[in-house]
Amino acid sequence: MQRAQKGDRVTVHYIGTLDNGRIFDQRDDDEPLSFTIGAREVFPAMEADIIGMKAGEVKNIHLCAEQAYGLRLEENLLKVSRQRFPADRELRIGRKLSIELAGNDHQMMRIRQVDEQDVLLDGNHDLAGCDLTFALQLVKIV
Repeated sequence: MQRAQKGDRVTVHYIGTLDNGRIFDQRDDDEPLSFTIGAREVFPAMEADIIGMKAGEVKNIHLCAEQAYGLRLEENLLKVSRQRFPADRELRIGRKLSIELAGNDHQMMRIRQVDEQDVLLDGNHDLAGCDLTFALQLVKIV
């Protein structure tokens, strides 16, 4: 039976959980995940764990934060004066904003704190700093 290797297009189902058991994502028959091993379409550590699996095989894959979205970095926090936002703009904690950077680049940031003087924006991925576990089934190898 064929085993997954670099260059293969694979389809997987999974349930992704955090250390506390909370499900952060899942893919099943309705919305499977397909990717090419080695094309860096998913985490390289996940690709490495799938190499050698057969279609139908099930495996728990654990990725530490560094192998997934990375650690939470203080340099990805940005404190901005509240006055830089329109006075009538509602700034809710948790809301995502697209911030224009130098050279017309944009970055998605999440509002973490708001007071009358400042707004704290966070450019870290929501799952940065989190270890991830995938209960994964390799469905198909092409």
